[in-house]
Amino acid sequence: MTRNVTVVGAGNMGQGFGVHFTLHGQDVTLVDHREENLEQAADRMGNAVEELREGGLTERSPESVVEAVSTTTDLPAGVADADLVLETVPEDLSIKRDVFSTVAEAAPSDAVLASNTSGIPVTEIAEAVPDAAERVVGCHWWFPPYLLEPVEVVRGEWTSDRTMDRTRAFLEDVDRRPITVERDVPGFVWNRIQNAVVRESVHLLEEDVASVEDINAAVRDGYARRTAVIGPFETMDIAGVDQFRTVAEHLYPHLCNDDTAQDTFDELLESGRTGIESGRGFLEYDESDDEVLRRRDRRLATLGRVFDSFE
Repeated sequence: MTRNVTVVGAGNMGQGFGVHFTLHGQDVTLVDHREENLEQAADRMGNAVEELREGGLTERSPESVVEAVSTTTDLPAGVADADLVLETVPEDLSIKRDVFSTVAEAAPSDAVLASNTSGIPVTEIAEAVPDAAERVVGCHWWFPPYLLEPVEVVRGEWTSDRTMDRTRAFLEDVDRRPITVERDVPGFVWNRIQNAVVRESVHLLEEDVASVEDINAAVRDGYARRTAVIGPFETMDIAGVDQFRTVAEHLYPHLCNDDTAQDTFDELLESGRTGIESGRGFLEYDESDDEVLRRRDRRLATLGRVFDSFE
């Protein structure tokens, strides 16, 4: 079913949504408060489609996708005909509330108002639009959205069943797997699990248990590879619930339970090791940030094709 979808925010996620929704037959409008951001998004959308073409994931030309996405800096006009609005602006509650206030007034009265927030409670966003709170829903995607299938659909305190159903139906129409989050807990599902892994990984590093490279490899090439195939619950079923219960009894007391970010983060930031944009973070990089991202995306695309071949 073709829908009018408006994406608010032309950053990395916004341009990714433009690509994915267009490739899946949606009419897309991309809104940003700066024209230069929209121009950069067009370039990035073209590059993303070219990567997908090279990976055999689409036959569409970059030009055809970019030209199909309407762009505007006028938020009220951009949402005027939307069936679904997907906000993906910075993770700042006040900014999101301002966006939703404008969108709720300018969009059709039946439009779904979705936020791609990765952790801000949906209920707190909906407080800005009490008359439309039943239409506000969390719709948290993982980057890049055109390569990763699960999407969290988060119910806020006032989100209606109809809004949840419509959001899940939309995701299925664009070939994505809805993950229903029935409680609006901080971090939802994905980020809670991801940060539990991150916390333990940094703890192992600080305790001199293993190096950055070896911890990274253990997760990437071992745990994550197996979990990508069967997930944690099936892993426990295969090994035996009794075995995992025994391990938990002995191991849990030794796992990291810090409730603040570890000192390692501050030490890296103070020394300018901010990540790929500075060429160094936990690891060193001798390639540009765009090249790092392209390498990741090529690996994700290859992994996706392998999984598809077994379905």
